[in-house]
Amino acid sequence: MQLSGQLSGKIVLPDQVITGELTLSDGLIRSIRPLHDAPPQIILPGFIDCHVHGGDGADTMDGVEAIHRLSRFHLTHGTTTLLPTTITRPWKDVTDALRAIAEARENRRADGPELHGAHLEGPFVSPLRLGAQPPFAILPTPEKITEVLDTGIVRIVTIAPELEHADTAIARFAAADVRVSIGHTTAGYEETEAAICRICSAGGTAGGTHLFNAMPPVESRRPGPATALMCSDAGYAEMILDLHHIHPATFRLTSRMMRDRLLLITDCMRGAGQPEGPSQLGGQDVMIRNGAARLPDGTLAGSVLTLDTAFRNAVREGGKSLPEAAALTATNAARYLGLHDRGRITPGLRADLVVMDEALQVRDVIIAGRSRI
Repeated sequence: MQLSGQLSGKIVLPDQVITGELTLSDGLIRSIRPLHDAPPQIILPGFIDCHVHGGDGADTMDGVEAIHRLSRFHLTHGTTTLLPTTITRPWKDVTDALRAIAEARENRRADGPELHGAHLEGPFVSPLRLGAQPPFAILPTPEKITEVLDTGIVRIVTIAPELEHADTAIARFAAADVRVSIGHTTAGYEETEAAICRICSAGGTAGGTHLFNAMPPVESRRPGPATALMCSDAGYAEMILDLHHIHPATFRLTSRMMRDRLLLITDCMRGAGQPEGPSQLGGQDVMIRNGAARLPDGTLAGSVLTLDTAFRNAVREGGKSLPEAAALTATNAARYLGLHDRGRITPGLRADLVVMDEALQVRDVIIAGRSRI
């Protein structure tokens, strides 16, 4: 349903929460007017997920219909812009998945979020820091980079900067306006710092894939890649705030250091929204128990997180205000991706909105002025 006219409640602006009324028309936010009284609902900018593998039994690697299914699932949890994410598989499987994402984006369904493009998480990763990635890592050779860029669909690429050919790959991705995200890596502080500099020198934007996970830890004399990303004024970083991958205190410390450069993602796998028990990720058996997805050896295998839960965790466990949590789930990701038409409630921007009740449960999702649930 196209919404035109007014939407009122507690409106979460970039720097404050006001009781007020939004005027919407032609898919845009036209004006914001304070009110003395409004319905007991909270209006937020639509969530943006830069890293999501699956949900509701579907996985990005399964093809077009699965991409639509997982996208619809995440829309019902407040995600209005989404980047389906690949996993490390044989090269043909990866390129087939990229083509499927491109087809799903071209034939986007009215009941789904906007598919901004693909996040290529594998296979240009370290075989020594696979995490839950299957063992099909390959080098980012010039031929492979050309194949990726020719799809025209990749918006973020995860890469381990210590790999052979990585310097050239980083420069080519950055020059093509693909966000280069450092992750699944054995690189140390200095190597990561140098990679961030290379990305920026090539005119690109640096990121970090699920900060602290699948990378060396922070130690007193070996600060590691996470420290390089946190200390950089140029780098962004993802974080999985499901309370399994990250302790709330680690989140609080990182968010104080990175401020508007930290973005919450789900890294969600197909088992989200399904009963706990056996599942799969990248052809590997996974067990979902007590809200965590793990391989048989205990390795965390993505998550069953949704961004509305990440938002609630940021508020309840992380001590964030509503504007701060909205920045972590929408504004910072929009800035990272260069999507200047969304991510904030501001006149002139797209009417991509999440409506929550006072318990922070999703009640409606609006994309370009249309109610989708």
